[in-house]
Amino acid sequence: MGNASSDANDWTGRVIEACIEVHRYIGPGFPESVYEEALCIELAERGIPFERQVACAVNYKGHQVGRGKMDVVVAGCLALELKTVDSLGRVHFAQVMSYLRASGHRLGLLINFNVPMLKDGIRRIAL
Repeated sequence: MGNASSDANDWTGRVIEACIEVHRYIGPGFPESVYEEALCIELAERGIPFERQVACAVNYKGHQVGRGKMDVVVAGCLALELKTVDSLGRVHFAQVMSYLRASGHRLGLLINFNVPMLKDGIRRIAL
């Protein structure tokens, strides 16, 4: 088994394939929760280990000031942030970066299901 970064890279392709299958089946236009539910079903069917709504502590100068929630974490190393927006903005990328810093994960996928072709809605973000 490699390090967490290479493990996350190894999972990325399989997760993207699962996302594409969900998008192909459902299409764009539904709330984020619909895609999260469908994606978790698809990940489970493919034998891809995951957790939903994973909490991560937000710290400020050594004090925990809150908690964030990552939509899905695959194999304990790849964070997925799901969106259904007209277009991904800088704030969405910043959100994933903040989750990666808070959780200690090195790699994330920002996935916008509200696009005609899902390949146009997937962004890989590395810390």
